Amino acid sequence: MRLALLLILLPFQAQAWTFTPGLICRLSHETADAKIELTYDPAKPLYSVTVSRDAPLPNVDPFTMRFIGPAGRVISTNRHTFNDDSTAVTAQDSGFGNVLDGLQFNDTAQAILGTTTLTFPLQGAAEPTAEFRKCEVTVGA
Repeated sequence: MRLALLLILLPFQAQAWTFTPGLICRLSHETADAKIELTYDPAKPLYSVTVSRDAPLPNVDPFTMRFIGPAGRVISTNRHTFNDDSTAVTAQDSGFGNVLDGLQFNDTAQAILGTTTLTFPLQGAAEPTAEFRKCEVTVGA
């Protein structure tokens, strides 16, 4: 019985929003179609958001994040980069307040490149995002 319950719950745990503290803090989430990972290096300070999937993404401008919900917003940039095989797109900036507000206070996030939209449900994202916001340089680092 316990094994059956564990097997039922395992897929849901793997899809949870996860905050990982450290010298560089991470906030991540994975769906069946894509992965999103935010990092923050408080020593610089520098934030990044990377969206990836198994298939190449369209190498186009702009890279847009749309947040759907009570605090909905749309954020776009043409200052993004792709990895070598175009399966991941990354945007970096010294401030990410709009992105963090979008993740913490909405229902859905969408990463948009051209006609390609990758959707991330934000259920369970509020608390890990609040923890991510507290990321600071570790004493002695």
